[in-house]
Amino acid sequence: EWIYLMTSPSNYSSVPVSKFLLICFPNYQSWQHWLSLPLSLLFLLAMGANATLLITIWLEASLHEPMYYLLSLLCLLDMVLCLTVIPKVLAIFWFDLRSISFSACFLQMFIMNSFLPMESCTFMVMAYDRYVAICHPLRYPSIISDQFVAKASAFIIARNALLLSPVPILSARLHYCGTNVIENCICANLSVSRLSCDNITVNRIYQFVAGWTLLGSDFILIFISYIFILRAVCKLKTEGAAVKALSTCGSHFILILFFSTILVVVVLTNVARKRVPMDILILLNVLHHLIPPALNPIVYGFQTKELKQGFQKLLQRGF
Repeated sequence: EWIYLMTSPSNYSSVPVSKFLLICFPNYQSWQHWLSLPLSLLFLLAMGANATLLITIWLEASLHEPMYYLLSLLCLLDMVLCLTVIPKVLAIFWFDLRSISFSACFLQMFIMNSFLPMESCTFMVMAYDRYVAICHPLRYPSIISDQFVAKASAFIIARNALLLSPVPILSARLHYCGTNVIENCICANLSVSRLSCDNITVNRIYQFVAGWTLLGSDFILIFISYIFILRAVCKLKTEGAAVKALSTCGSHFILILFFSTILVVVVLTNVARKRVPMDILILLNVLHHLIPPALNPIVYGFQTKELKQGFQKLLQRGF
């Protein structure tokens, strides 16, 4: 597939172009140098914190439990999502490397579209884990086993990869006959597909329906799980037992709050895109792939007693 640069409304250059050009902040390109420092620090924080959490869970035998295996999966998803987006953004800011090949662009699109609902699905499984732990503690070892985690992980990856792979496939099959300049830091589906000369209605509808069906169903199940958890906690007769039960899912609730709040902000700003400057929308899309990965391991690390103890043991042993 080739893209031809537009030379006039009726003529196209005969020179084929096999790459897209990413233009971050088309109206305020002077922002790039100022933003590169906080973005690079957040990126290093996200990579370092998630890697530390993974190493701690891997090396500390007391953390070899389903709850921490699910947290490890969340860390891996965060790291892949971060590595897919942020290095390219920083390369644009620092070295003006704006070009991206077709295959790399659509691979990035696939990861961004599929890994986001993978994270929401992981949160849903983690909510179910907390529901069983609090509402059915005696049955927890038989229900939430290592085999359950393996099956849940396979389901999380397969469901979202299969149902959202049509998004980049539909975009890749479009006929691109105009400009190859993407006014975005990332290969977002709509930013790329609107460059084509074809009708993109099917593309837009599929992404909207599939994405919101998956995210919506996950959040509904999370909401239902927490309703049952709160009902079970309210029935506990001692205050200490209630506090202990809530503390086990406090970190999980905070992570969901981070994830959903940033997602809602991105959605609302895109809905009101005519009133919000394009550069703000682009910045929010970039931060949405960076802030949750940076905050998730820190929240869990500070809130979970077992993780703090495991990390302290590793420091004492010098890894």
